[in-house]
Amino acid sequence: AVIGATVPTGFELTAAEEVQEKLGSVSRISRDRGKIYFEVPARGLPQVHRLRSVDNLFVVVQEFKDYQFKENKEDALKDLEDLVKKLPWTDPLKVWELNNSLKKKKTKRKKHNLQSGASKEKLNEDGEEEGTDQKDAGKREDCAQNAAGVEPASGQDTEETQGVASRNGEEGEDNEQSDAKGESQAGSGSASQAGDGKTSEGEVKVLKFRVTCNRAGDKHSFTSNEAARDFGGAVQEHFQWKADMTNFDVEVLLNIHNNEVVVGIALTEESLHRRNITHFGPTTLRSTLAYGMLRLCDPQPTDIIVDPMCGTGAIPIEGATEWPSCYHIAGDNNPQAVKRAANNICSLLKKNENKESSTSLGIPLDIIQWDICNLPLRTGSVDIIVTDMPFGKRIGSKKKNWDLYPACLTEMGRICTPGTGRAALLTQDKKCFAKALSRMGHIWRKGQTVWVNVGGLHAAVYLLKRTWERAEEKRSFW
Repeated sequence: AVIGATVPTGFELTAAEEVQEKLGSVSRISRDRGKIYFEVPARGLPQVHRLRSVDNLFVVVQEFKDYQFKENKEDALKDLEDLVKKLPWTDPLKVWELNNSLKKKKTKRKKHNLQSGASKEKLNEDGEEEGTDQKDAGKREDCAQNAAGVEPASGQDTEETQGVASRNGEEGEDNEQSDAKGESQAGSGSASQAGDGKTSEGEVKVLKFRVTCNRAGDKHSFTSNEAARDFGGAVQEHFQWKADMTNFDVEVLLNIHNNEVVVGIALTEESLHRRNITHFGPTTLRSTLAYGMLRLCDPQPTDIIVDPMCGTGAIPIEGATEWPSCYHIAGDNNPQAVKRAANNICSLLKKNENKESSTSLGIPLDIIQWDICNLPLRTGSVDIIVTDMPFGKRIGSKKKNWDLYPACLTEMGRICTPGTGRAALLTQDKKCFAKALSRMGHIWRKGQTVWVNVGGLHAAVYLLKRTWERAEEKRSFW
């Protein structure tokens, strides 16, 4: 099966490397903007779900590298309708059915473990917060949206609709390089023998479905909503599935990027990045982004990895989960952030307790409240620094960043090992960061820059290498 995966924009190469490393049997792999495609045998589907760098998975029905759209809107939409009957649906639907059976087994196993396990407390895996943290739960979507919600400077169609509702995402600064995707969702129904079971009367279950269209490019005569509506109508006639925008069994994906068209069937109901965090803050980072930043630094066994501005702990938790042979230290100056991070660590430990044949040895991670400009760590004692720096929007301000960034880089340079130390720093305040880095050229040497989209904001991950230059010491703790 050809599997497609959406990944954080800018981390396509990182995701492709992980696929090659962890799946091994990949016979073909390609990268696109915010997506990767690879071919694996059906038996490899469980391993695909364990990838850390992918947000969503889908099985590819068919790809068209140079699809010729008609100039007339009615003709172009009619071609999309006719396309449905020509597509090879059989094998992708078999993969979808296999994927469903795997999810059902996992759900049964999870229920059994929760009933018989030592922990009686129900884990909240949907990301809902408890107590005072519930106030921040409503903000998490703003912090974790992908580029589909970005309103571009050009005339590209970018509305996102489901049924008759529509909403626009934030417009970030410097969005000339950001993705301009139009996303709309429309469902229509049709009948299928691919039903995943029978009713009590022995009849084949009629599946419910919807069509989601992602469209980018300003040369199309139709909107995303129109493409999804007409393509969905043809799917309805072909399969006799029943339309349902919210409670659907099958999600058919229609991805259009200029003249490239990819039709697929979703394999994930919600993004895989929602895995480690249960207590959200105002700027919680996606787990997939955190993984990509860590992987850029190529952690080695026994490395000491520090996140000096950890927030809710997304980066160190991801690091401790994926690189348990390293030692991870997380810290923040905000006591509420430290509390949330500690709660997220506890939730992860409880989840590990309920896993089959888990030894529950804990995770190599400590968290502390500290001052970023005066860290209680020895000079040259840290191998890797990975952190999400304040953008100056929801936390702090751009004015404060002009003092904060140079101080941060100085202190991080002090604790980082000369010559071999490295850092991956994420920020949207690129002008301020560039100025601060220019003043720290004797301590930090800039390497790769990865442009990413964070909640509709055009940000960058800077990969830095520590020079051999001795850093200035403010005071000694030992």
